[in-house]
Amino acid sequence: MRGNSLEDGPIVERNEALAAFLEAAGIDRDITRASLEIDATLQRWRRRVNKRELGIAALRALELEEEIDLAQLDVLMATDATGTDFGCESEPETMVSTIAARLRIDPSRASRLVSELIAKGLARRTVSQMDARRTIVELTARGDAIVDAVRRFKFLVMGEFLSGWTPEEIETFIPLFNRFAAWTGDANVVGPDRFPQEFEEIAARLRAIPTP
Repeated sequence: MRGNSLEDGPIVERNEALAAFLEAAGIDRDITRASLEIDATLQRWRRRVNKRELGIAALRALELEEEIDLAQLDVLMATDATGTDFGCESEPETMVSTIAARLRIDPSRASRLVSELIAKGLARRTVSQMDARRTIVELTARGDAIVDAVRRFKFLVMGEFLSGWTPEEIETFIPLFNRFAAWTGDANVVGPDRFPQEFEEIAARLRAIPTP
């Protein structure tokens, strides 16, 4: 770890206060330093992900910008998905509700985007072979071709980047990344019952500052 200070610059006192608070809760200062570095990296990554740099680059490189936008591309990918691509179990058929769940969007928005793709000839609604009462969504040949092209683009980019890593680095990173992703996806990761005294202290500090 770097030195004794948690941060160089104007926020050093704030981070030192945070470290003291966490230390009193039983969290080592080295863990706090690591947490701060991880959080800073995640914030940078989140900003890049939110800008959808890779998706924009794919649409531009594949000359798809005039045909679909990023939201429609997401729906194409979610329609094609085996399920595991979105961190869920594979499903034999895709419904609008399936797409909404995979993308974590409102079903009405998913339905509207599916309708837009149908109008563009990239998807179609059809009757389920498993339950004739259900309507499912499938890709047309053009929609499937777009998904395949974007996947090839994405994994060319990712593959080139990871080619600069050693096998040992990759073998170390993947299980640790999966472990961290599982923690961040756990809605029950923490709660007042885990740190009742600390949560009350945090709440008390807020109560002490009046609402404008």
